[in-house]
Amino acid sequence: MEITLPSPSAAEPLAAVENLGVRLGGRWIVRHVDLAVRPGEIVTVIGPNGGGKTTTAKALLGLISPAEGRSVHRPGLRVGYVPQKLAIDWTLPMTVGRLMQLTGRHPRAAIDAALGEVGIPHLAGTPIQALSGGEFQRALLARAIVRRPELLVLDEPVQGVDFAGELALYELIGTIRDRLGCGVLLISHDLHIVMARTDTVVCLEGGVSCRGAPHAVTESPQYQRLFGPRAAAALAVYAHEHHHDHGQDHHGHDHGHDHDAEHHHG
Repeated sequence: MEITLPSPSAAEPLAAVENLGVRLGGRWIVRHVDLAVRPGEIVTVIGPNGGGKTTTAKALLGLISPAEGRSVHRPGLRVGYVPQKLAIDWTLPMTVGRLMQLTGRHPRAAIDAALGEVGIPHLAGTPIQALSGGEFQRALLARAIVRRPELLVLDEPVQGVDFAGELALYELIGTIRDRLGCGVLLISHDLHIVMARTDTVVCLEGGVSCRGAPHAVTESPQYQRLFGPRAAAALAVYAHEHHHDHGQDHHGHDHGHDHDAEHHHG
């Protein structure tokens, strides 16, 4: 069941699932999950493959119906969504500009602005087959923000991107959050990177096994059982470098460093 929330206050969620349970093929994919995203907040959902991360995001967006619980959202909520997999026929010629129009027609000025915000304004006429992994993910991100969403949902947004490109993309997502004031739901298994810019971490393994601020979560026994103590150590190193490396490019431009990245458009 999906319902619409009454007129919100700033502290109320943009979207939430309450006591969510989803069944598929006769088994529970997730159960007893509570999750909410508020304006200006980055919530990162982590967990093993098959733990229900994508299922929870789709239920939050109202794309699938829960067997238990409910999803709620603000009236008229504008959502930008980068799915984990995109159904594109890679044999057909398609430019970045055309990709931006797949889910609706937008003014050219809005498209140009979105491409500029993600650092690829020069690629509007480029065929998507010619993009690097990082450039393609930036194009998907531009498509998600062209409508100036209040809620941005990103399912594994650094697929096919090398380490330097991942850092730049996560910086970019943080910049977009700051500029738009939107809430962000980010699904990731890149624990050591993404969590440094995250407000709340939710560990999902069929249900919520731990939740809290990044450093609090990494110290929890449930987190260490799921991901091992080395994941917490890696996060600490990244957080230290992030804080002190003032020469880092904070605008999210990877300057082509991901051009050797694997193309993972599927």
